Amino acid sequence: MIALGSDHGGYDLKVAVMEHLKERGIEYKDFGTYDKNSCDYPDFGLAAAKAVASGECEKGIVICTTGIGISMVANKVKGVRCALCSEVSSARLTREHNDANVLAMGGGFVGPVLGCEIVDTFLDTEFSGLEKHSRRIKKMMDMEA
Repeated sequence: MIALGSDHGGYDLKVAVMEHLKERGIEYKDFGTYDKNSCDYPDFGLAAAKAVASGECEKGIVICTTGIGISMVANKVKGVRCALCSEVSSARLTREHNDANVLAMGGGFVGPVLGCEIVDTFLDTEFSGLEKHSRRIKKMMDMEA
């Protein structure tokens, strides 16, 4: 299951992503927001990130206008490795090299077609498992201790 969270600035892209996930037969849980009324991205980014960190959801996708603020929020949650991606190559590399478990996007910069391509790449790319990447991730995660 995929955790989803957005503020009003990411709402339209989140709706497009939800439709795309539904078409692919991928289950998701929407942690809000549920309309385009002005709201605070930390509320929804935190809820989605906590769902990933707890194991309730396998991965997460968080979206605000730029993707910056909501990615910062997600990365405050212990166990989350959130990557802000605005193109497909970054989505592939953050999965292969960083084993990112949350994807952030900016609804003001990424349209629905590209956004769904980024989502597909993020969800379909496996972590490489290479020792050098595992070592670096361990160092990064040890910083949370």
